[in-house]
Amino acid sequence: MPPKPTWDPRPVNIRPFPWLRPTIRIRLTLLYGGMFLMAGIVLLTIIYMLAADALHNGSALPLKILGGKFQSTSDICDLPTETSGPLLQEAVNQCLQQQRAVALNSLLNRSLLALLGLTVVAFAFGYAMAGRVLAPLGRITRTAQRVAGSDLHRRIELGGPDDELKELADTFDEMLDRLDRAFESQRRFVANASHELRTPLAINRTLLEVQLADPGASPELAQLGKTLLATNERSEQLVEGLLLLARSENKVVDKRPVDLSEVAAQAVEQMRGEAQAKGVELRGVRQQVFVQGNGVLLERIALNLVQNAVRYNVAEEGWVEVSTEPRPGCAVLVVANTGPVVPAYEVENLFEPFRRLRTERTGSDKGVGLGLSIVRSVVRAHDGSITAEPREGGGLTMRVVLPL
Repeated sequence: MPPKPTWDPRPVNIRPFPWLRPTIRIRLTLLYGGMFLMAGIVLLTIIYMLAADALHNGSALPLKILGGKFQSTSDICDLPTETSGPLLQEAVNQCLQQQRAVALNSLLNRSLLALLGLTVVAFAFGYAMAGRVLAPLGRITRTAQRVAGSDLHRRIELGGPDDELKELADTFDEMLDRLDRAFESQRRFVANASHELRTPLAINRTLLEVQLADPGASPELAQLGKTLLATNERSEQLVEGLLLLARSENKVVDKRPVDLSEVAAQAVEQMRGEAQAKGVELRGVRQQVFVQGNGVLLERIALNLVQNAVRYNVAEEGWVEVSTEPRPGCAVLVVANTGPVVPAYEVENLFEPFRRLRTERTGSDKGVGLGLSIVRSVVRAHDGSITAEPREGGGLTMRVVLPL
């Protein structure tokens, strides 16, 4: 009997009347159409009132009869009230034309002022309504920014009408659920692998050290024990490197001020004994500069770079220069060394896991090939960048730039 599937697809929600769905297009059409209609009604009302006032002022008689005599009532023209007949009629007609011209000019000016005021109000109201309509997009963006900072537990949980934005938010929440489960599964795997891989290697190391401590062991057995112990130590380094590489792929959330010069100095001190044994001089000027990050991971950056610079060096008169300096908005860690000539096309390959120069394969005793991969992952987790440049005459200049 075939096994029962453990995954059931979600049922597809079929709406009985999809044309009745309150989509954003329909809502925006109704909103801006209604705003245009209201603005037109207001503007038409204002113009009607201004036109009525203009007609009233423009058609008013410029004179009146008082006590059997004509008396001018217009402020625009001066009528010859002492005359009568055709001359007075012509003067009244000219005065009426002047009154209409002044009224039309006043109507035009006041209409333009009303249009300007209504335009300002319409833009302000439209801006406010557009912000209200697009508020869900801002909420989605803020959630996405928090998720980008490795906070996968955030959800949008958008309410409101069942429109395109609601559908986008629900799809985004569903994607976050799946990503959260995937990352949680990865974290559990790293934790389990850390325990399952370290325990047998630690047991092997203990047994080999006990065997090597036996004074009665034969020389062949002692040599075999040393070989196996070196192999076991290499396996431990590989496991630690892989686990650190898996953990450092995520963003660093808990950041604290860390003195980059102190981190670099600590790495130099840890490698001083090995450098003296290989005849490599450690030098450099380290200026105090603070960055926001994880101190342990930042120390791993400096230690891996200094370790590579010491181990991949020349046999005589070699040196490693470790320096830190502040720059506008960032801090720079530079590790330069003498060493073999590195072709420019091979530089990018050095940051890939288990990749070395063509003369250095996985059988090398200088490391497991994860040092620079871990460095790049940790630098990216701190929102920084790392570049490598071949030096003239051999060696590399590694430059790490971290934001303050």
